[in-house]
Amino acid sequence: MANIKTAAEELAEVQLAISRVTLGGQSYQMGSRKLTRAEYSALVARQKELQAQVAAEGNSGLFDDTYVAVFDGR
Repeated sequence: MANIKTAAEELAEVQLAISRVTLGGQSYQMGSRKLTRAEYSALVARQKELQAQVAAEGNSGLFDDTYVAVFDGR
């Protein structure tokens, strides 16, 4: 069975990957082994997409205390 992640879970993983790239570098090599992490620009683009998804899924609270009144004549 596939493990389907929510946008918030994936966002946390992307943010962790971004911090690893910024702190540890894009790639490095030890002897014959080489590690290349995901591209920073791709991670930032995905982070923005996921932040928009999380904001759209969640209740932003922007109009929670908003009421509409209609006055038809006097």
